[in-house]
This record gives sequence, structure tokens and C-alpha cells, in this order.
Amino acid sequence: MAKITFDNRNNQFYQSLKVSVDQYFETNNIKKTGDWRLYIKTLALVSAAVLMYCSLVFFKMNVLPALLTCALLGFTFASIGFSVMHDANHGSYSTKPWLNDMLGLSANALGASSFFWKQKHNIIHHTYTNVDGIDDDIAKSPIIRQCETQKWVPAHKIQHLYLAPIYALSSIFWIFIMDFTKYFTRKIYTTDAWKMTLKNHIIFWTTKAIYLSFYIIIPIMIWGFGAWLLGFFVLHAVMGLTLSLVFQLAHVVENTEFENVALDETKHIETAWAEHELKTTSNFAMGNKLVSWFVGGLNYQIEHHLFPRVSHVHYPAISKIVMEKCAEYNLPYNKYDTMTAALVSHFKVMKMLGKKPVTVAQQRAQAA
Repeated sequence: MAKITFDNRNNQFYQSLKVSVDQYFETNNIKKTGDWRLYIKTLALVSAAVLMYCSLVFFKMNVLPALLTCALLGFTFASIGFSVMHDANHGSYSTKPWLNDMLGLSANALGASSFFWKQKHNIIHHTYTNVDGIDDDIAKSPIIRQCETQKWVPAHKIQHLYLAPIYALSSIFWIFIMDFTKYFTRKIYTTDAWKMTLKNHIIFWTTKAIYLSFYIIIPIMIWGFGAWLLGFFVLHAVMGLTLSLVFQLAHVVENTEFENVALDETKHIETAWAEHELKTTSNFAMGNKLVSWFVGGLNYQIEHHLFPRVSHVHYPAISKIVMEKCAEYNLPYNKYDTMTAALVSHFKVMKMLGKKPVTVAQQRAQAA
């Protein structure tokens, strides 16, 4: 991985912000981790997922109700990822490390690997947000082009049209291809993966085998291959589309910025890390409590990136503090009032990035 540095000499904004946020928690005598709101949500989502899975396995349904249940199960899985897995793997679910580790394995229960996700998301994405060449979240080239510094291919002209199907397949690729690619190559995009212990290897293979049994072998035995394949695709189409869109709306929209890094040289970013996070991140639908509940507060991505060890249940409260500090230091606070507006913005950006880049020679000819 290229060496990236931030100019943190002038870091008054973040230092002042941390003091104010700490004061909020101290004054109100509350912990930064989850509380009863998160525990109730966990119980509701996990219970709903178990109930739907058992209904599909133990009760014979007609095709339409079964497919609707599969779709709802996929959406519930995504919500568990947003609300439970995400907080737990950031260490913000509980003050008890063992409970965070246990609930962090909900990623494995959904078919993925919490081991690789922690490094990919917590370390790489959160430190180098929207830095092309390092941030794995925007490394989907040549299938889709997510920033101007990425190579353009003719297929990108219509990427805004095939974007939804690609997103719908994302969780299948994640579980069956990307996890194994990381495992065998020992790399996460351009970064060397953490060294795995024997325990990590055992958890990786055991949970993959359990997923294979519960979501492929057992359903095929009950429903037959064709019915299973259709239901499995519907489940993942909803799950993948939901996961992808929520994360894309945070960073690949019109009001966010990108950085590029040449992988063979040092890159110095001329802002403090916290200011970089403000410029590369956007909130959406902050006033919509229903959206906030299902996406695990990830519509407050600015607060999450600045305070990843704070549970999402506290984001609405501390967002007021963050907005005030941004205004005080004349820094951007990117947001869209509705989820629809953020979705429109994302597809506009992807359509724009699909256009063939203008070369220097063409720019000069146009200027002349």
C-alpha cells in the first residue's frame, strides 16, 4: 500500500469537536456504546430473521408468499448488518469486548467474514475514505467507474443502467468470491491482509461451511434445486441492493470529493484527516426515523466516520454538535434532506462518470 499522510498540524476542529462530544456524554451520564434501543432492535431483527427462515424451511408455502418472505429476509439480513454487525465490529455495540466479538460474527452468519471486513472497513475505508488506489469500497473497476481517476471503458457509458443489477449481485460476489480472494491472496485490494491465526482460519472455514449447510444444502433438500435457486437469488438481490445503495449514498454522490494515489509513490493529503472525512462523506434523510432505524444510523455517515467507536443510536444527538462545529470552523457538512434525493444524486454521479473523459488535446482544441 502506498504511504498516505494527512496534514494534521492544524487539527483544531477535530480536537474541539471531540471535547464537545465527550462533554455531551459526560453531562448526560451515558455511555458511547449501545443502550436499550440497540438491544431491542437486535432482538427484533434477529427474531424476525429466525422466524422467516424457519417458516421457509418447516412450512410449505406457495411460490409468491415464499418469494416475498425471501425478499423480506434479505432486507432483514441487510438491517442486521447495518445495525448489529456494524456496531459490534467497530466495538461500539457494548463495553464488553467479548460481546462485540460474538455479535461481530453476525457477519459470518450472513455468509461473510468479519475478520476481513474489520480490516477492509474499519482500517482501510475509514482511514482512506474515497482515496482511489486504496479504498476498497470504490474499487469496482472496470465493472463500474466510481471516480474520475479510474480507467474508463466503453461499457461505462451505460453503467447507470446496469448499476442496480450489479448491486443486486454484490452480496453473492462478496460471500463466494471476494472473501476467498482475500483469503488466498492475503490482500485487500492493494493492502496486505492481517496475518491469520489458527483460530481465524477455523472460524473462516467453519462459518462458511455452516452457511453452505443452512442456506444451500438444507433448502435444496426441502424445496429442490430450482425453487432454492430462485429464492436464494431473490434474497441476495434485495440484500445486495440494500447494502450497496446505503453505503454508496454516503460517499459517491455529488457533494463528496475523491483523492487519487499513485501506488508507487508517497501521497500527502493537504488537509487534516477529520476534514478529509467531511469532504468525502455525506448524510441523508436525517429527519427520517424509519430510515435511521433500518439502516442502523448509517444515514449519519459523517458522525460515524468521525466517531466510529460511538454507537449509531447516539448519532442524531451528536449530529447537532458536529453541525455547529462545522459552521464554527467554516467546514462543509454534506447532506441530502431525503433518501430519494441522495439516490438521484448517486445515479447522476454514476452517469456522469460513465461519459468518456475529455483528453488534454481535446480540452486545448475546445479552448482554441
